[in-house]
Amino acid sequence: MTDLDVSARVPLRLPTATATFTIGIAGYLGVNLSPYMITALQGALGSDVLTASWIVTGALLATAITGLAIAPLCAGPRRLLVARVGLALAVLGFGAAALVGVPAVVVIGLLVGGAGAGGAVAASGAALAAFTNPDRVAGFNGLANRAIVTVILAVVPLIGLAPIDVFGALALFALIALVVSGWLPAAPVLAPKAGAAIAEAVPVEVPETAAIPAMRARAAASARPGRLATIAGFVLLATFALWAVSEDSLWAMAGVMGAAQASLTPEGLGLALSGATAGGLVGSVLLMIVGNRLGRAVPLVVLLVLGGVLKIVEGFTTDQTSFIVVFIAWNTVYAIAFMYFVSTSAALDVDGRWSGPLLAVYLVGSALTPVIGAALVEVFGFQGFAVVLGIASFVLAVPAAFAAHVSTLHERAERATAEPEEVLA
Repeated sequence: MTDLDVSARVPLRLPTATATFTIGIAGYLGVNLSPYMITALQGALGSDVLTASWIVTGALLATAITGLAIAPLCAGPRRLLVARVGLALAVLGFGAAALVGVPAVVVIGLLVGGAGAGGAVAASGAALAAFTNPDRVAGFNGLANRAIVTVILAVVPLIGLAPIDVFGALALFALIALVVSGWLPAAPVLAPKAGAAIAEAVPVEVPETAAIPAMRARAAASARPGRLATIAGFVLLATFALWAVSEDSLWAMAGVMGAAQASLTPEGLGLALSGATAGGLVGSVLLMIVGNRLGRAVPLVVLLVLGGVLKIVEGFTTDQTSFIVVFIAWNTVYAIAFMYFVSTSAALDVDGRWSGPLLAVYLVGSALTPVIGAALVEVFGFQGFAVVLGIASFVLAVPAAFAAHVSTLHERAERATAEPEEVLA
């Protein structure tokens, strides 16, 4: 009998939380700093906005594609290696873009740095599944992410928007994440050969007791949620990618739509964006408090439906103040729903099989949303655009609820099989 349970989730502690959250922020920081990156690229290359935008989009797609490709490795013993290699590439790539003024080096450096960030995204996402109470952990993760990113977004413009400032910030944060990466929780995987070797070395014959049938019954009960978890995982990834398109299209078009129909000023847009960040912080705290008491399926359905309603209302709002208030409310709902998606993926598999690629999938869905949003506005107009996005949220609530419900079943089965048996000698 051994006290070591390699399949168990671990409590959230400061060292493991620091590593997991910091690596995740380093992987996603390019997404948050993308407007600043465009400005820095224009200065470094002497290019127009469109060219700089496509280069930044290429870097973000490199993050997404690399994260998806490398995610399976993060569900096994190579998680820390993936994180460190990715962060090292991010330091080198973004550092070169910051320090070397040659246009070709800047572009290649951003692409390499973006690819390295993909490894960080996958590793940190997979590590989220290692902790107990995925809902509360997702809340902590969201809180840390938004709090730190808010500070970075405020500080970088004060320093300047030159390549050394913007790309240097990306390289520096990746370096900090690399330093603390040793605390990243490992995937709790037991090699089958090791178990076989122990069994062969110490043959033990266990007589049939009342506990054995109970263990078999529980194993059979957990088999169905395990098979469903695979289906739910793929459904979750597809749903999350489409939801990303729906949500980020509104985010990308908010300034244009607000100016056209609600006379939204640049100052008003800044207030809306900063208020949306604050709403996300509030949502993170609420999820940390609530945890998994409400389950996942019902909250996700309520959040997606409410988010869809708010998107439609936004499309018909003609007053600047109302536009800002609705935008902040929508983004608060969005932030909480995002964290429920993360907790759902983490609960589906303790090794991080689904939470690893989840954030990369979101990047795939959101990288081209400025183009997609503009196309939808051109076809349907602002009001039709908002209605389409709202209907998308209503439809996506169904598969999201399925995946969330299965994650709860799987988590319960996992907890049941982890309970120790009392066996009479």
